[in-house]
Amino acid sequence: MKNKIKISCYKLPKILLIFSSAFCFLSLSNYANGQNQLLETTVDEVHALFSSGDITCRSLVEFYLQRIEAFDQQGPVLNSIQHLNTSVLDEADALDASFENSGLVGPLHCVPVLLKDQVETSDMPTTYGSLVFEGFVSGRDATIVTRMKEAGAIILAKTTMGEYASRYLGSAFGVARNAYDPSRNPSGSSAGTGIGIAANFGLLGIGEDTGGSIRGPASVHSLVGLRPTVPLVSRFGMMPANPTNDTLGPISRTVTDAAILLDVLVGYDPNDPVTADSVGRIPESYKEFLDENSLRGARIGVIRQPMDPNTDTESQDYQKVREVINQALGDIEALGAIMVDPVEFSLMDTVHRTYGQNNYETEAAINAYLADLPGTPVSSLREILLKGIVTPWRASDLIGVIGKSIQDPGYHKFMLAREAIRQSVLAYMADLDLDALIYATFDHQTTLIAPDALSNSDTDDAYGLGNNRRLSPITAFPAITVPAGFTVDGLPIGIEMLGRAYSEGMLLGFAYAYEQATKNRQPPSTTPSLE
Repeated sequence: MKNKIKISCYKLPKILLIFSSAFCFLSLSNYANGQNQLLETTVDEVHALFSSGDITCRSLVEFYLQRIEAFDQQGPVLNSIQHLNTSVLDEADALDASFENSGLVGPLHCVPVLLKDQVETSDMPTTYGSLVFEGFVSGRDATIVTRMKEAGAIILAKTTMGEYASRYLGSAFGVARNAYDPSRNPSGSSAGTGIGIAANFGLLGIGEDTGGSIRGPASVHSLVGLRPTVPLVSRFGMMPANPTNDTLGPISRTVTDAAILLDVLVGYDPNDPVTADSVGRIPESYKEFLDENSLRGARIGVIRQPMDPNTDTESQDYQKVREVINQALGDIEALGAIMVDPVEFSLMDTVHRTYGQNNYETEAAINAYLADLPGTPVSSLREILLKGIVTPWRASDLIGVIGKSIQDPGYHKFMLAREAIRQSVLAYMADLDLDALIYATFDHQTTLIAPDALSNSDTDDAYGLGNNRRLSPITAFPAITVPAGFTVDGLPIGIEMLGRAYSEGMLLGFAYAYEQATKNRQPPSTTPSLE
């Protein structure tokens, strides 16, 4: 079993090296081949390797642990891992024993998952990216963690996240860095998960998306990121930001793996009553939608209007992104899609502005969560801020929600504006007989990390420039970003598709057809195979 070979020939006595050189060469060659075999591997491929006896669960876990040690705190210092699961090898051994006796435990048998540190685990700290919760263990599993474990998954690590679910900085860890260019930001707030899956520190990842935090890190890391319809996945055991927006979903290297993980995550949970709306709307499996001909005859509306008022359509940077997006749109049309290009919404200019008006839900939602959180070191958002620990930018942002309430007249105006946008999008899609809308996840390349990003509450890092992610949370419709290719600067670009509520299967099908035809995903050169 070549992937389990761990040889240290340089430690042998000199006299033995004379006789063992040939053996060491072959052993190290096999080990290197094993590393290459697992790099960019998928769930189905790993399960096939278990069945053939080529690897064990333990050797798979060791593969990822070695890569984390080599690249996350050393090498390029990507800073994507917040906490490692100290019991992970024991869990792997138990799964190996179970496999010997009865085969796969479930669809995620020994799938090492990177979990955003916004989600509780019973046996690992949950810090929400903040030193306020350093070492805090709630003693309970979030619903999605329970479901993943029951399906056979291993929670390999908790990943760094923008403090209290915003950006890519946190007092618990500092600065997370883009795997393709560590001088640039990795998007957020599910930054660590995006970095880790791109760098092959785990097989599957979990992100949380309030305004784009799954799709952003996926887009800038040549990954697939799916934001589900809000009631589809339970949020129990996750610190909220804006509950009417918040949702959890997969970040993966392939569309198939995203579908496999989504199958496990979805379903009604009495601990999160909004999930009752999903009953009767969930297919037997999302994998059944993965057809290479899915795009044939699909009517897709192309949005070229920037949703970010700061987008500079005259800049060279914008043109670099547009070149990749235009190629992607041409590829999708060549696969049989009927492109309605362009579509223009008169309300598009209001999407960005309307999203930013919702600062009414956060304080009450966090306080309610803390009131139910076992052993919490703080009891309110005010108390968190009074600690004086939160990074300056995030602290100044959160101060703005203190005293706000959903009882305020402004919240009523926001919800009316939000519903008007949702109805307008539905009507527009109906009028043009559209199955989905498509657009660049970002109109600009991800920007450089400012030197004062950690210390300045008004840092000028142009974070999120060209952001087109907000149509999905405003409408509460699902959206998926998929790798579209790379700019001439070698930076990944994502293209995003949005559909009506509960159209995840259709979107996965469209993304799969495009992915299989283009194979745009490429791993970062900063984290090569360990040889």
